[in-house]
Amino acid sequence: MFDDVMCILPHSISAQVYSTLKREILEGILPPGERLIVMDIAGRFQISQAPVREALERLKQEGLIIGKANKGSVVANVTAKEIHDVYILRGMLEVFAVRKTMPLLTEGDLLYLEDVVCRMGEAIERNDLMKTVEIDTEFHGFFYKNCGNHAILKAWEHMSAKVMWFMAISNKRHSTDKLAEGHMALIQSLRSGNVGKAEKHFLEHIKHAHIGFI
Repeated sequence: MFDDVMCILPHSISAQVYSTLKREILEGILPPGERLIVMDIAGRFQISQAPVREALERLKQEGLIIGKANKGSVVANVTAKEIHDVYILRGMLEVFAVRKTMPLLTEGDLLYLEDVVCRMGEAIERNDLMKTVEIDTEFHGFFYKNCGNHAILKAWEHMSAKVMWFMAISNKRHSTDKLAEGHMALIQSLRSGNVGKAEKHFLEHIKHAHIGFI
């Protein structure tokens, strides 16, 4: 039993470090160019360096940090081209995901999405930026997870951290007052049963989010 705990604990610690650093990057507490020194982070969390390295590697795979010569790990910079490239890719993938998911939607699925949007509205009212971003990601992630295409899901998992980062930046710059309302409108387009209409609505939604950065 003790051996089982020892096997689980390092992963749990690494996940905690990963989640904390990710949140701080998304919130801007750790700005682009900030060095992430393994020894300092280990000291902060009062842990060994191994789970810190594991957490940093995970953030690196998501593109939130990069390795630089003589500097080690630093928070990545967000460029206009990268934002543009990710949203072009997201637009193509999400339209496909919605098209494949829509015929399979049940009333329970639609009620679940409505609940997600209600929680989004509550987070906005509390001015909880990160919870708003997490719930927004949950809403859109539903379609990638249910479209029946593993490659599309893996692509979403790879880019979702960057999408969350861009959402966080956009929500700081622009009002979120209409965000929940906009997502409810997406649900209404799903309820219409018109796949073409829903695809167009989702694509406009994504483009609007993209325009918010420039």
